[in-house]
Amino acid sequence: MIRRVIFTGMMILAAALLLPPASATAGAERGEVTNLPIPRFVSLKTSESNVRRGPSLSHKIDWIFKRKNMPVEITAEYGHWRRVRDREGAGGWVHYSLLSGVRYVIVEEDLLALHLRPDPETQITARLEAGVIARLGQCAPDWCRLHAAGYAGWAPKTALWGVRADEIRD
Repeated sequence: MIRRVIFTGMMILAAALLLPPASATAGAERGEVTNLPIPRFVSLKTSESNVRRGPSLSHKIDWIFKRKNMPVEITAEYGHWRRVRDREGAGGWVHYSLLSGVRYVIVEEDLLALHLRPDPETQITARLEAGVIARLGQCAPDWCRLHAAGYAGWAPKTALWGVRADEIRD
């Protein structure tokens, strides 16, 4: 959707002074409500989360997410509602109170090895089955630290859903 806005000369000057340089915002879409990046990953707070066709309680519930801590990707915002999608691309609108900023990922590779350090030559601390939901810790350029079922270790980002390929986390 393209919005046309007509500014007076003073409004343009004020807008120019308040906005960061174009290079700082190039390619970074922000949510209209939260001003956070879109898309972004979050997780489900509850073991049952209604997914609706539109952003209100009057919209029909299409399905219910049934896994607590499941990562989802926010693709849009409208008031207290967030449009989300799961790893299969299925999505809809969820009330923001059902979402958490605590990050989790889904293991996509069966018997994924967790390593002691972000290096495939280091000791394996555990193996995770495909579909396991693990808490996301630090992320280096190619590896992320995971915590699942009392085990912790590093795994390659390419084996995970719920983290961007270029994401770095301390």
